[in-house]
Amino acid sequence: MAFLDVHAFSDVLALQVTFQVLLPQQTSQQIGVDSGSARPFYPVLWLLHGLSDDHTIWLRRSSVERYAAAKNLAVVMPAAGRSFYQDMVSGPRYWTFLTEELPSLCRSWFPLSIKREDNFVAGLSMGGYGALRMALALPERYAAAASLSGALDISRRLREAGKEGSRISRAEWESIFGPDLRAESTSADLDFLAEGAAQRGDRPRIFLSCGTEDDLLRDSRQFRDRLTQLNYAHTYEEPPGGHEWGYWDAAIQRVVEWLPLA
Repeated sequence: MAFLDVHAFSDVLALQVTFQVLLPQQTSQQIGVDSGSARPFYPVLWLLHGLSDDHTIWLRRSSVERYAAAKNLAVVMPAAGRSFYQDMVSGPRYWTFLTEELPSLCRSWFPLSIKREDNFVAGLSMGGYGALRMALALPERYAAAASLSGALDISRRLREAGKEGSRISRAEWESIFGPDLRAESTSADLDFLAEGAAQRGDRPRIFLSCGTEDDLLRDSRQFRDRLTQLNYAHTYEEPPGGHEWGYWDAAIQRVVEWLPLA
């Protein structure tokens, strides 16, 4: 795989951004590396980070490069701060950057497929929420989405904003969602988005994974149950494990194997 650390100016965010890209590379001399066949355009996984991390974390803490190389899959890893992948009320418009500007920039520079069947999104924790939101809000763009230990119940988090023990203060939540702190029945609400997706014919495939010792297990179970109520087919797993990189490294390998790659 070829690795690129990309620095660019974002018109949407009005600031310099950095993101990382893995591109399939055809090589016969690199030992221990799978090399797929050359393609004019490659399928791509948009891979999102969690609350405490940034665009560098997947390559620093997992072997996603090896897993993607074996499948001839490109990977784009953007940074979105602590935004929960929203257009923040008092902050950058990360949602618009991630769903509009970033794909346009990447496809203008790299051989990435624009076809829905070649585009997938995944993430962990906060990024698990962001991945499902992207796929369910924009099902015409993404064929599949995966949440690993996802913080999926955003409405409950906003209702409980400011409670003792929370990693996000009420003031920070308000900077993202505004003083009303409302998500129910909006484009930020995964249950609401899933209802809409269930009524359409272009449902993205969904993969949910969370460890049995993870504090966020409740979120994955509740969303699994909601998908079941909606007759929305999905893949769900609950292996042993906690909210940590040993779990996510193994899980992202399973996700890459699960993706419907042509």
